[in-house]
Amino acid sequence: MPPKYKNVFVCSNCGFETPKWYGKCPDCGEWNTFAEEVKELIPVGTSAAKASRAQGGFGISNGPAADVFSLDEINMEREHRYLTGLSELDRVLGGGIVRGSLILLGGDPGIGKSTILLQICQFLGDENLKILYISAEESRYQVKLRAKRLGVSSPNLLLVSHTDIDVIMRTIQAQHPDVVIVDSIQTVSTSALNSSCGSVSQVRECTNLLARLAKSEDISIFVVGHVNKDGAIAGPKVLEHIVDAVLYFEGERNLSYRILRAVKNRYGSTNEIGVFEMKDTGLEQVENPSLMLLAGRPENVSGTSVACVMEGSRPILAEVQALATKTGFGTPRRNATGYDYNRMSLILAVLEKRMGYFFGNLDAYINIIGGLKLDDPSSDLPVALSLLSCLTDICIPEDVVSFGEIGLAGELRSVSHITQRIQEVIRLGFHTCILPEQCIEAVPASIQKQICLVGAKTIAQAFGAVRKQVPEHRTNSVQK
Repeated sequence: MPPKYKNVFVCSNCGFETPKWYGKCPDCGEWNTFAEEVKELIPVGTSAAKASRAQGGFGISNGPAADVFSLDEINMEREHRYLTGLSELDRVLGGGIVRGSLILLGGDPGIGKSTILLQICQFLGDENLKILYISAEESRYQVKLRAKRLGVSSPNLLLVSHTDIDVIMRTIQAQHPDVVIVDSIQTVSTSALNSSCGSVSQVRECTNLLARLAKSEDISIFVVGHVNKDGAIAGPKVLEHIVDAVLYFEGERNLSYRILRAVKNRYGSTNEIGVFEMKDTGLEQVENPSLMLLAGRPENVSGTSVACVMEGSRPILAEVQALATKTGFGTPRRNATGYDYNRMSLILAVLEKRMGYFFGNLDAYINIIGGLKLDDPSSDLPVALSLLSCLTDICIPEDVVSFGEIGLAGELRSVSHITQRIQEVIRLGFHTCILPEQCIEAVPASIQKQICLVGAKTIAQAFGAVRKQVPEHRTNSVQK
């Protein structure tokens, strides 16, 4: 009997299926995400399920059971990581590429996904690893031109230009490389499905095939994924559940700096970031992001402060700029770049209620220099100090760093990793640090002698320490 088909509508964001079209997805709430696909109908009670029911079973086919092991019997010697030659990438991956893992790399077009993957091929090839680069978007001549520009000439790098996943799977099994790069998953398709490449079913099925191959053959596979207008991986969320790690490239296209962040990582932390700079010869890693983010700071200008935030296990110093000006509209504007808009509104409300500084008729803007996005709650204090500095036109001294979380009562709450933050502040030459008073006890006495720590219980006390502008802390720092 020939197979039967039916038309269904699938949400490209969450994979929800429905027999009719909706403007808004009932499952995830996104608008205009339904695409029509053709789905094959499988009759109930066929194949192995039918045979097992005839024998009185419950749909379980006959066959051998899976091997079962205790934790003591599992040998960990097989776990191995490949270094990429880029310490920033190794940091994000948790120490290197785990053998047999499937890694999804996403980002905006032209941000450097293909560039960084082609760059690591040179180092992996020098380590006598066999790399298979599968380009489904570009021809092998285009890949050769990019490799020549990046200085990649490893003889262990093999190029394939194909879009059929069945051909790609057979090629991988025939070559049996150590590392495979698929660029990109949205342009790969299988003939077993009638939908076009890039659809939800095609992306999901092709990724499942690559995942099974990576686990069975112990091959590390990188998959490049496009992003939609909201910055998420194009395709259903189930794609992120299939892979072992999800990496995102962040950054503005008109800026040269790129930030690589791990959203999901089964073999490491999801809080680590890697900082790169895009140059003519490719991506170069930035060993000290704090110096990069603080370069070009204005002098004797109100509305700027320095924050110390934690990105994974790494403390990073970033410049926070604020601007408060009289509005020309009936409703004041609020804009935050690199900072959460709702958090900004909360801080403005606290400053008005607890300190009496009114922003009701002022436009307020927050900007984090360098394209960095601050998610750490400890950035509340420097943001508040920047807003107060701009409103009162009081300049925050250049050698002052602050961090701390602000509560709704205007109090400063303690944060984590105090010692690591203070050590980074000292290393970059700052003399004063404003922080929650309860956090000073966690700083060793030997470190307290190297810097002036100003403890504050409320945001009012923290800004009062800035307004005094007493040069005593400078004198103490020089004497030390």
